[in-house]
Amino acid sequence: MKVLLLADVKGSGKKGELVNVSDGYARNFLFPKKLAKEANAQVMNELKNAADAKAYHVKVETENAQKAAELLNGKNVKIFAKAGQGGKLFGSVTAKEVSEEIKKQFGVEVDKRKVEMGDIKAFGTFPCEVKLYTGVSASLYVMVGEQP
Repeated sequence: MKVLLLADVKGSGKKGELVNVSDGYARNFLFPKKLAKEANAQVMNELKNAADAKAYHVKVETENAQKAAELLNGKNVKIFAKAGQGGKLFGSVTAKEVSEEIKKQFGVEVDKRKVEMGDIKAFGTFPCEVKLYTGVSASLYVMVGEQP
């Protein structure tokens, strides 16, 4: 009997998979514990619709990330920081500050964990990479200047 698993079942498969199991196993174990439901036409249609919806969302997210990458690629993000003694940077510039400035300057929301850059502990221009989505990233430069 073909069943759609509603939860991970050891020895049978993972949640959302369509598997073939014996009739007795399905009726006596999987159905009473609500671990699976019979793969009839309605269930198959729901499974297909869910897969189509997921594919559509991935496509839309990828397109949005590519648009954001085109906007950010090669741009400069200007950040002003406090200067310590002798004109040195007081502290360092963090990924959180860079992500906030990207949102302020370009209107693109970026998670601070997706900003990859080295330690910025001096004034100047530094390369930075922003991962926007799986396989989509943008390279930009962080310009650190002294606060007026």
